[in-house]
Amino acid sequence: MTAKERIEATVSWVMKLKPVRVFTWYTSRRGPLLAAGLSYQAIFALFAAIWVGFAIAGSVIASRPDLQAALLRLLDTNVPGLIDDGTGSGAIDPSMLFGANILGWTGAIAAAVLFFTALGWLASGRDAVRAMFRLPGAATNFVLIWLKDLGLALAFGAAMILSAAVSVLSTSALSWFYDVIGIEARSGLAYVLGRTVGIGLVLVLDTIVLALFYRVLSGIQIPLRLLAQGTILAAVALSVLKILGTTLLSGATNNPLLATFAAIIGLLIWFNLVCQVILLGAAWIAVSADDRDLDLHGAKQSANVGSAR
Repeated sequence: MTAKERIEATVSWVMKLKPVRVFTWYTSRRGPLLAAGLSYQAIFALFAAIWVGFAIAGSVIASRPDLQAALLRLLDTNVPGLIDDGTGSGAIDPSMLFGANILGWTGAIAAAVLFFTALGWLASGRDAVRAMFRLPGAATNFVLIWLKDLGLALAFGAAMILSAAVSVLSTSALSWFYDVIGIEARSGLAYVLGRTVGIGLVLVLDTIVLALFYRVLSGIQIPLRLLAQGTILAAVALSVLKILGTTLLSGATNNPLLATFAAIIGLLIWFNLVCQVILLGAAWIAVSADDRDLDLHGAKQSANVGSAR
């Protein structure tokens, strides 16, 4: 075999690798452009959701500093650079959040903005995921789609509050566990155990949210095994992003020319990365379905579900 033939054989082998085929599939369906659009919409939805969410949750958890701290940690983990840690580098001062008032004009405007931006982001997310599967827009009745999106938006918000509560409970459970086995709460082993439990909880939450995003929001009849592959891979990728989030963004926002807009630029970069991962997970499922010749329009779905592995 000549050198040219070896190079061609190597290129052919690389192009057949599934990660390469998924990325090619993703780019050929305008994945980067769709992710950029979703990240832009996410910025507006985020700030409205934060204001409304804290206006509602603030009164509920006003007497629970531990739950407040857990909620702020959860936000900082999921969106690095959002909450100001006292250094002035974050976009939002946490002391202002728990004083938000949903009953005033600002609260009413924020609620209206949240309503339109959140539902708009979910609608765009649905179309983006369906585009990864080469499917047209959902043909369901507009009112039914709107009600489903509203329910999902409320479910995602409730999941954030629930995960904060679980974080508090897990911290208490770990403290009890340390006392039982005689581990110092500030030791290196305790830190590793706490970090592992925290990452595990975030991974489970991300997997559930992504499964709802791919299966329920998009309305695509995805076989369970294929859905599990894509959601777990995407959830792991998101967890890695969250672990490295501050490090990844610090290099992009340390330019002194960008100092005034560093927080917003960091959020745009972050949401772009997150949306890219979400759509790459959808592309992975789509390629897996294409490999198995599954028709996700539904016509051949029932006949082929058993062949998915």
